Parts: sequence; C-alpha cells; structure tokens
Amino acid sequence: MNQVDIEKIKHIHTVDDAIAYLFARISHTETLQQALDFSITSHKGQFRKSGEPYIIHPILVASVVASITEDSAMVIAALLHDVVEDTKVEIEEIRGMFGEDVAHLVDGLTKIDKIRDAELIPSHSDEKLVVSALTFRKMLLASIEDVRVLVVKLCDRLHNMMTLDALSPPKQHRISEETLVVYAPIAHRLGISFLKNLLEDLSFAYLFPDEKRVINSYLDENYHAIQLSLNHFRENVHKLLLQNGFLSEDFEILGRVKHSYSIYLKMQRKGIGIDEILDLLAIRILVKDPVSCYKVLGLIHLNFNPLSSRFKDYIAIAKDNGYQTLHTTVFNDTTIFEVQIRTKEMHKTAELGVAAHWKYKSGGDTINLDWLHNLQYQNESVEDFYELIKNDIYSKDLSIFSPMGEVYTLPRGAVVLDFAYAVHSEVGDTAISCQVNKEKVSLLAELHNGDIVNIKTGDETVTRCSWLDAIKSSRAKSHMRANCKNRIRTIDKASGVNIVATIMGLNASRISEWFENGGCNIRCYKIPREIDSLKEVLHRYTEEILKNSRFQRFLTRHRFKLKSYQFGALEVYFNHHISDVVFDYCCHPKAGDEIVAFLHKNKAHVHHKMCKHAASMIEDNEKMLFVRWKKQSIYHYHLIVSMYNDKGALAEFLTYLAKLGSDISSIELGKEKDEHIQLCEIEFQAAESDLNRLRARIERKIKIIQFIRTDDAYRIQ
Repeated sequence: MNQVDIEKIKHIHTVDDAIAYLFARISHTETLQQALDFSITSHKGQFRKSGEPYIIHPILVASVVASITEDSAMVIAALLHDVVEDTKVEIEEIRGMFGEDVAHLVDGLTKIDKIRDAELIPSHSDEKLVVSALTFRKMLLASIEDVRVLVVKLCDRLHNMMTLDALSPPKQHRISEETLVVYAPIAHRLGISFLKNLLEDLSFAYLFPDEKRVINSYLDENYHAIQLSLNHFRENVHKLLLQNGFLSEDFEILGRVKHSYSIYLKMQRKGIGIDEILDLLAIRILVKDPVSCYKVLGLIHLNFNPLSSRFKDYIAIAKDNGYQTLHTTVFNDTTIFEVQIRTKEMHKTAELGVAAHWKYKSGGDTINLDWLHNLQYQNESVEDFYELIKNDIYSKDLSIFSPMGEVYTLPRGAVVLDFAYAVHSEVGDTAISCQVNKEKVSLLAELHNGDIVNIKTGDETVTRCSWLDAIKSSRAKSHMRANCKNRIRTIDKASGVNIVATIMGLNASRISEWFENGGCNIRCYKIPREIDSLKEVLHRYTEEILKNSRFQRFLTRHRFKLKSYQFGALEVYFNHHISDVVFDYCCHPKAGDEIVAFLHKNKAHVHHKMCKHAASMIEDNEKMLFVRWKKQSIYHYHLIVSMYNDKGALAEFLTYLAKLGSDISSIELGKEKDEHIQLCEIEFQAAESDLNRLRARIERKIKIIQFIRTDDAYRIQ
C-alpha cells in the first residue's frame, strides 16, 4: 500500500465506493459477500462522528487487510470486527455463520477493544505512558494465541488515524499518543514497516504539528533538488549494473526520502538539522537472489566512496522480525545516499512482516515470534513492565555472537549479562566471568554490534539484585527479579524460624521441626514481614502448650506478649527489653530497604537483608528480632538540577514540582556552570517514596545532576 492508496481511502465517503475499493483488492467469493451483507445489516443506522455510515469503516479496514494478505479469514474478521462490540450480535452467531477461525479472530479483536476502552486515559495525565504500557501488555496477551489479531487491529487503527480529523483536538491528541506509544511499536515488532511508518507519520502530524510543518516545508522547498539528486544517482547505479552483466529485468531501483517522524527523531536524538541527516535520501535495489545482493554491493562500493562505519549485513544476520537487507551509505558527488539491497522476497517481508508469510501458524521459522510467545514480564507491576518493554520495543537492536557463531539480538545498551540470559536462563543465573572478543571484561560491560561473547558459568545461581538497573533486556531483568524474590523468600523463611526461636527461648531446630510438623498454619516466610503473622504463631504455640497440664504452672499467656519499641524510623518487637538500635557498617541499609535485625546485649543490630554477613548469621541461627520501618507519609529529598538562565525558568520548574505534590524546604540558586546555565539546589518533601519513579517524572522537565533521599537510616536516628 502506497501513499496514493492512502489518499484514495481518505476520499472514500460512500458505501458503494468502499465496496468497489474492497473488491479491487480481493477476489469476490460467496462467503466474503455474506460477511459484507451481514456487517452492513448489523451496522445499519450507525454513523461515525463525520456523519458517514459506520459500515464504511469496517469495509475499508478489510480493504487494507486484503492489500497485505490473502488470508480470507482475516479479511472477513476485519469486516465483522466491530459487530460483537457495537451491536447485539453474539460471538456464537459469528461462529455458526463463518466458522471457528473467523470467530476466534473476531473474539480476539473484541477483547482488544474492551482493553483499550478500559485503559485509555486523558492526554494530560502524567501516567499516560505507564497506562499505555499496560494496554500494550494486555493487547499482547490477548493476541498471543494468534498474531493475526494484532495485524487486523493495526489495520483498524490505520483507518482510524486516517479519519481522525472528524474528532475534537483533545481526542485527536490522545489517540495519536496511544498510536505512537502502543500501536506503532507493535507494527515494528511484527516487521510491518509500511504500517509502522504510516502510523508514526499520522500521529506525528497531530502531536507535533509545528515540527511536522518545518520538515514538510523543507522537503517541499527542496523537492526539485531532492528528486533531481535521487534520479541522477538512480541513473548512475542503473547504468553501472547494466555495464556489469545485469539485465534490466533482473533488478529494480526505487528511490525514497526518509519519512517525517523518522527525520524528526534523528534530529532530536543527534541534535542536528534536517540538512545534516546522512540517510535522508536513499535508493533500494531489488534483485532476484541473495548472491546478486552481494554482487551489487561490490559494484556500489567499487564505484562510490562508502562510509564503512555505516555498513550493515542483515541478510547473513536477519533481524528477529524477519528483516533482511544489505545497508550501506555512499557518496555520489557531494551528496550522501543510503543504499539498501535486497531480493524481492526480502522486500515483501520487510514491508509486510508477519503478513507476508503465515508460516508461524504451522511452526515455520520465517518470522521469529519468541518475543510474543515467551512474555517474561506478565506478572510485573505496570511501572516495572513499562521499564522492561521500552528497551525491547523502542531501542534499535544489536547483533551479538557466541563463540560458535550463533547470533543473538539484544537492545542497544545491553551488557554481557543480557547476552548470558539471551543464550539461556541458566547461563545468566550461573554466569561468573566472561570474555568479549577474547578479552576478559566485566559482566556489566556494554556490548557493541558484532561482539563475540564467551560466558563462563559456575555451579550455583548467583543473585545480583543490585545489578538490575544496569541490565537492559526484559528477559534478563525478569529472571534476575525472580531470583531476588526467591532469595528473599529463603532468607525470610530462615529468619522467621530464628525470630520465633529467640522469643520462645528455644533452639531453632525445634521451631523448624514444629513448623514442618504442621504446628504453624501460615507460611513462615511471612513472619519477618507481618507482625500479625508472628503473633498468630506465638498464640498457636501458647495454646498447644497450655493443653498439657504439666506445663501450665510454668507458662502464662503473657510470657510471649510482644512489646513495640520505637527508634527513629524503625519499630522493633520483642518480649523483653530492647535498649537501642545499631546499624552495622557492612551493608549500610537505608530507609525502605529490606532489613533484618539480630539481638546482641539487648540491642537490635540492623543489616540489609541481602548482606553476606547477615546471611551467615541467619544460617548460624543467631538470635533475631522482628524489625520494620515505620510507615512514613512524607519523604525528604535533596535535588540538584541544571537549568537555563532564562527569565521564569525557576518559577516554571517550581510550579512543576508543586504539581508533583512536593513541599519545598529550601532553594539555593546561582552556582553558574556558564553564562547560559546555572545550578539549582533544592530540599523538598513529597509523599512519593520511590526515588526512581519520582526521578523519572522530574527528568521529563529538567536535567538532574544529583537526586537522593535524605531520610536514610543514619540521618533518621
């Protein structure tokens, strides 16, 4: 589908024209006509915001689907995709009339619509990206059984974006945001580049109209020069191929200008003007077979000066979404051109992705859908999920090799441990050292395209909770988080035994035996976390002892009654006197960290739960206490930011902090980095306890130099 088709669709306003357009793209069959008639009847009397009959929308969505696939079930599902949601028709009626395959697709599309309606939120909300991430997750999970559902939904969204001008500006903005954050990345992951580009450009026009006008203005003003330059280069390459044994019917040369949103992103990321973009102009050479691709590449490099740093071979090493093309960048006179070389079959896959090949339905390997079928982050919180997917979905990919030459795709910025988890979860869990390009490096060393990585493993799982922020891939993060949770649960289970043993004055082995024999009807890992769970265990033990009359004179119900001791931000529970709390220097726990406490001379010695010294003491069944942080409603922060020396800049930023619920205690302004930029140091309080979450919100507005919580364990005492 090209821009001419898009313009045609935009100008279709009658049912007859829509039907004619549909049957120009797919053969007329009795079943298709039946589905069309059924959809027309079901949507009778319904109209869109533009005033047009609603039925035009599903017909044109079906037309888009028909233009990219011959799967008739998908086309019929597109015709019926709103019937169950917007009319009284039930899915069973669809199943009876059109079969299980169509009903399955329509049901999946209906689920996605319900998800979107429930999750779509106002454009002004600060949580819009996080909620969009949740929508993204639910859409993937709803489509995991059949990715065709996503393809039809993308076509549906494309037509909605083409007709968005009928809605109010706030709705245009909100739907465009959702398209850019949720739908375009899905199209990218499915390898459907034409859909991705169209969705991005249509959203771009509504979200950044001024920037879009600037780019369009440049392209319009330089249209003739651009076309002359493209045509001249195409002619030179055409002559070159003919002179070197290629027949005119053996190849095709296409010219293109980078699409608008892609231009905008490159300008933003690199801080450059549109005239500085190296791959603004490109030609695409289509040939018959892969060997011819490399022959053409040789001719291009021999006759035009190449920029060697910009060469990529995606034929030998295809992307996960099936994309295969040779990329190179060369000079032609004083103009720089990107040259893409691929076969016609590769071109079809590059433009249509999973829609070009349906082998995934029968277990084929044309398109890698592991990312969809092996979602590792289903149980994460929404915020964590967004952090996980944004690298996998939005980042450009790296190709990293094992010593045996196997290629693994990782997000840009990935480290060695990401690679270890990509190979296998056990390799990541037990990795102890590594070599990159035969040189020994850290497991946290950043990888670069083409690196060869060799991982050395040990016999046991290594828990690396403090490394989570350095890891980029969702697979590595999810496995490492699971390891941390399991490790903490193991620590909590052992700590629970030690705490109960300390209160009762018994050996830990006796308490463990009692737990194992069913003396405790709750899970003992809850004991160090929930005071009520600890009290329940003590009550149960007391009741069992009191049943034996021989012990009644030695035991009263008050023997194990716990007292609460308050020390700054900490609360300790014990049935004997506690005189003080001491923080050991081996692990430096801060407010909110996972902690444990040991009893020494009536004092509670507090350690971080992951401290190796603490782990040794827990294993040795040292006496332990129940300890927890007191609930805080206000948290204290120290912030240093860099801001432009502009009038009103400080007031604007302080207003933003106030909107985040911050109460500012002090401000120091005027430490100039240079004549244009100054540092601002702020102490403030906020109800938000998560420093990373608050940092992310502040960074949307300003550059942070330093940001810390000041109410750590040492300052609180």
